[in-house]
Amino acid sequence: MHHVPSPQPGHEPGREPSPEPGPAPDPGVAPPVRRRDRRGRGVRGPLLPPGMPAHRTRAEQFDDLVLDVVELVQRRWGQQLEGTEFAVEDVPPSEPAPWETDGVPLGRCFPAESGRSARVVVYRRPVDFRAADDADRADLVREVVVEQVAHLLARTPEEIDPGYDS
Repeated sequence: MHHVPSPQPGHEPGREPSPEPGPAPDPGVAPPVRRRDRRGRGVRGPLLPPGMPAHRTRAEQFDDLVLDVVELVQRRWGQQLEGTEFAVEDVPPSEPAPWETDGVPLGRCFPAESGRSARVVVYRRPVDFRAADDADRADLVREVVVEQVAHLLARTPEEIDPGYDS
């Protein structure tokens, strides 16, 4: 013998009853984080995990370009550049130097003075803005670093890097 439960009031056969309404949500508590979007798909993640070598931001790639040129210059002029700091900043200060009248500088050099070491700075955003592609960006970074080192050492860019003209 098979027992069929009697239907409860408000219950349609073949459908599950809806859960009883619980207490009202606390207005001070954040709603739970959704793990899926409205189509049932999971949250999108990065194409490459952060530990992979190809996972580098544009700023990190720019820093690598500058480091490559600095290593090239230091192989040849290491003694003269002893203690010189090389840096990358996003944009130049809003107040240009008095001698800078040609627009936005791509880099600057600051000679050593009163206990501070010499410093060469490359400005990432102006260089990125002027570069047409990755190869042009690399060439422009090389030009900026070589020109600033030449200015710092009172030499010509061709003396600093024989491949400067090419």
